[in-house]
Amino acid sequence: MEAHEWRVKSKEEGTTYFRAIYHAGAWRFQKTLKTDPDWEQIPHPDAELWKTLREILWKRYQRKRGSWTIIEKIDKLLEKQFGIISEPADE
Repeated sequence: MEAHEWRVKSKEEGTTYFRAIYHAGAWRFQKTLKTDPDWEQIPHPDAELWKTLREILWKRYQRKRGSWTIIEKIDKLLEKQFGIISEPADE
């Protein structure tokens, strides 16, 4: 099981925390606000969440702390579900 967390700050909502959990070959996404202790499931993550997760995993891979196969799976998912092709120039 792998878990990755990040936060996004906005003036309207404050700080939103996101969590992506990879277990048994599937991803689960969750979010919460800084003021809310409970995590809310995100049943259908949008392309922005997937791209943000890919960016986080890419940075870990560059530091030799992540797996390339997971990045490839996310690239395939982005292409299949959203028609987004990750370019090497982004990396």
